[in-house]
Amino acid sequence: MWCRAKQSLTEKSRAMKLLQENIRVLYFASNCVEPYVVIITVKDSKRRLSVCSSESSELEEHEDHLEGDNVLPVLTTHSELLNDHHLQKLAAQMPARTQGYPWQLVYSTAIHGSSLKTLYRNMASLDSPVLLLVKDMYKKVFGAFCSDPFKVSKYCYGTGETFLFTFNPEFQVYRWSGENSYFVSGNFASLQLGGGGSGFGLWLDADLYHGASFSCPTFHNAPLSTHEDFIIQDVEVWTVQN
Repeated sequence: MWCRAKQSLTEKSRAMKLLQENIRVLYFASNCVEPYVVIITVKDSKRRLSVCSSESSELEEHEDHLEGDNVLPVLTTHSELLNDHHLQKLAAQMPARTQGYPWQLVYSTAIHGSSLKTLYRNMASLDSPVLLLVKDMYKKVFGAFCSDPFKVSKYCYGTGETFLFTFNPEFQVYRWSGENSYFVSGNFASLQLGGGGSGFGLWLDADLYHGASFSCPTFHNAPLSTHEDFIIQDVEVWTVQN
């Protein structure tokens, strides 16, 4: 039987020489009673290789993504507001230029007292993005990432990297809508993020005691807390820089 099969394959092989150049012949003789032949086009062969390569690439990217999720930012100081869950969620949303650097505490009501002036003063020498965290009396944590440190200014400042976020009840990010550029503005009376509508996306008073959060065109956000007006319990501002 093997001799007949071998002779048959030889005859088929001679015949295959007359096939077009875009035809390939594959011989399969492993784990089978008799060898057999499969004919595929070069185009089909390349397609199969492309699919396999794509699937392998997607698997590697997925594994790298999972590995990156397990790496938490390093805090140079203990935080009263951030836990591992907060860190993991926020780090994944921040710009690539902030990745891999330790987070440094710039301002905390627990350390520096409740004063917007002090908050501005502590950032006077900064030239790096900042992360604002607020915890209200309802125990809700929310805040904003700003591309520029907070300061007193007559005009709005910041870039499209700026976003609002809340952990009420699940983590939610509100990025720039593109509708206006009212990212951040500040004076000694209050700090405001987002605007253009009937209220600010996030507003804090001079004593960092009263706050408010409304839907605004800048971020198309929902109110960040369970109440549009709230009493502030704690505030922290972190910066990420080399």
